[in-house]
Amino acid sequence: MDAAALRALQAPIKQKYREAPQSSIVTMKAQGTLDSEAVACKVETARAVAVAGLHKAAGGTGADLCSGDMLLEALVACAGVTLKAVATALEIPVRSGVVHAEGDLDFRGTLGVDREAPVGFKAIRLSFEIDADASEEQLARLLSLTERYCVVFQTLNAKPDLSATLARA
Repeated sequence: MDAAALRALQAPIKQKYREAPQSSIVTMKAQGTLDSEAVACKVETARAVAVAGLHKAAGGTGADLCSGDMLLEALVACAGVTLKAVATALEIPVRSGVVHAEGDLDFRGTLGVDREAPVGFKAIRLSFEIDADASEEQLARLLSLTERYCVVFQTLNAKPDLSATLARA
């Protein structure tokens, strides 16, 4: 897809959102089913059911997906798509690339070993390696706009309002 095709695709959507801002709010949903036997949750994805379980560092076997890994994978996916969209809009042809995300997690927190240890990632690093004919200024702008428009990156960067409820089935 080139910049003109992307603009043509998105122009009517952007116009609709300008005219009716409320139409831009989309409630996205995910659902999982608790496993009755194992310490696991079956998450329904668009393509299949993913079974999430404990990470090896928390006592898991490694056979199930780890939700921390899935968070990093979601960041990689979102950042990769965003980078490609921004590069297309800026008319920077990206021949190939790799997106990396890594995060530091202290399992003492999530296992309740040390109440002072944080629960969750202490740091997440996102990096890109791309093959593109672009100046350093273009690459800097590409990175800046990718950070700005990547939904997962910005969600992690600016903590959303969170709530949790529990009800009897």
